[in-house]
Amino acid sequence: MKELLVEKNKIKHNLKIIKKIIEADGKNDSGEKVKIIAVVKGNGYGLGLIQYSKFLIDNGIKILAVATVEEALELRKSGIKEDILMMSSTAVKEDIQKMIDNNIILTIGSKEAGDAVNEASANKKARVHLKIDTGFGRYGFIYSDKEKMIEYLKSWNNIKIEGTFSHFSIAFFGKRESTQIQFDRFLDCVETLKLNNIETGMLHICNSSAFLRFKDMHLNAVRIGSALLGRISIPNTWGFKRVGILKSNVAEIKELPKGYNVGYSNSYKTKKETKVAIVPCGYADGFNVVVDKDMYRKIDKIRYIVRDLKNLFKKQEIFVKINDEKCKVLGRLGMYHVTVDISDKNVKINDEVFFEVSPMFVDSKITRTYI
Repeated sequence: MKELLVEKNKIKHNLKIIKKIIEADGKNDSGEKVKIIAVVKGNGYGLGLIQYSKFLIDNGIKILAVATVEEALELRKSGIKEDILMMSSTAVKEDIQKMIDNNIILTIGSKEAGDAVNEASANKKARVHLKIDTGFGRYGFIYSDKEKMIEYLKSWNNIKIEGTFSHFSIAFFGKRESTQIQFDRFLDCVETLKLNNIETGMLHICNSSAFLRFKDMHLNAVRIGSALLGRISIPNTWGFKRVGILKSNVAEIKELPKGYNVGYSNSYKTKKETKVAIVPCGYADGFNVVVDKDMYRKIDKIRYIVRDLKNLFKKQEIFVKINDEKCKVLGRLGMYHVTVDISDKNVKINDEVFFEVSPMFVDSKITRTYI
């Protein structure tokens, strides 16, 4: 049976590193330590939304953040009482009402969303965070539209602002300049709101990469997602441990003759008599799945071409682990199966096979087992 194994000790290790960095910050201007908002979007980054969230709560996390209405409601339905921030602004009245009824903290990032929340919360003040778009181009009030923002906010009587936030577009890459511009825009908006007697609540702008790179930008809280899994987008100089490994088992063993085809497209033929293991796990399960070529500027296309040319001269090989030994995958990956070279190795039917994966891409139907 396939399982995604989630190593609890590694999550605790990563959380300890994060808390140590926060301890080094000391207390902010309000005399409080920086809070951790644990981002559990995308099925808990693939670790299982409910299991992962409850594990984090058991280890001291007080605020969770999600990206969809469904995730927010699922957390409440599971019995979680802690604060839940739905980070995506929405003007859909039915969704807003459900979240208000379940004490979810909403995000308001537009006049339409604010009007809808204010109308839905006539009998019960809605808890909200304001989202300011400082240069990401997605959710949020445009940072330069301060006068309009103030006008809207003063017209909404049925909301309680508990926080204000923004999101960096390039904190994981390059120099500080672009991120600093967004940060300054955010602080300027916050200051303008305060000067107009608008409560801004808890301020947060850093995701994992910004939290690790720009300690002076931590503000009142930081949103931590990928760092808890040890799968950060910047060089890991802190000692984070990667969480999550996919496990399957050897289903069949056979001997293939020399010159025998393996897999689709006849792309691989054995160079000698080869002993192989057939393992029921493939790309549909999340193995060797990556986000690739998702930027379209000319410079990005040039980078992709250069990378592909370099790869042309590299030996492209994929490995799995069986009995603590690296074993080469032969031929193209199948949707649900791979063929593995086990020549000269003591491998038996039902031996465990371990696949390096990103938990985000592992089929949600596969059991998450916490060990």
